[in-house]
Amino acid sequence: MDLATLIGLIGSMAFIIMAMLLGGSLSMFVDIPSMLIVFGGSFFVCLMKYNAGQFFGGFKIMGKAFMFKTDKPEDLIAKIVEMADAARKGGFLALEEMEISNSFMQKGIDLLVDGHDAEVVRATLSKDIAMTNERHEMGASIWLKLGEIGPAMGMIGTLVGLVAMLSNMSDPKSIGPAMAVALLTTLYGSMMANMVCLPIADKLALRKEEEKLNRRLIMDGVLAIQDGQNPRVIDSFLKNYLNEGKRDIGVDVA
Repeated sequence: MDLATLIGLIGSMAFIIMAMLLGGSLSMFVDIPSMLIVFGGSFFVCLMKYNAGQFFGGFKIMGKAFMFKTDKPEDLIAKIVEMADAARKGGFLALEEMEISNSFMQKGIDLLVDGHDAEVVRATLSKDIAMTNERHEMGASIWLKLGEIGPAMGMIGTLVGLVAMLSNMSDPKSIGPAMAVALLTTLYGSMMANMVCLPIADKLALRKEEEKLNRRLIMDGVLAIQDGQNPRVIDSFLKNYLNEGKRDIGVDVA
């Protein structure tokens, strides 16, 4: 669970709702026509920009903003150095017996065990990185588009409310509801964009970079193992992926 995402979402909503309660009844900020224009309109306009699989896949990928487990780079380096030491002593076949929890790392090791040359290993792993990166970009782009569309639909709702108000100036009772639609659609559109969609898009972009960094680290490590480099050299080389404060952590190599 990503507590930063959850706390940020709940905290921002809580402060807005608190401000609404201090200003009066919460019910006066609820308007069904405004919700239909902003949320329903944004949903279907965004759907027009993608095919159904891409669009609904974006909602599935959204879960990565809240629930995402990634390996620490220093743990990956330790594992790679351990495998390099094992391969140095027993050959690539010794790697078959090792327990590897990271699926991308397992894919790279399988390529080594199967005897593929360096170019095939590099091309296969690079393609995997590129395709994963593309999927993540697609998911983030859907939430980015929803964040762009929300305020625009809010503006459309504002115009609808103003037209309704100006068309019924002779009936004072109709002015209030029409003005509510005009103002609340803008509020809903801004809240949808800035409190939900755009933060989720940014968090998904962050997840993409984290996973891309880890996979590049793994690919470099697998290729270094294939090249027969010394485990200590591999350790030193891969620590370039770490922040400077973490580079002094040593890895024991028998």
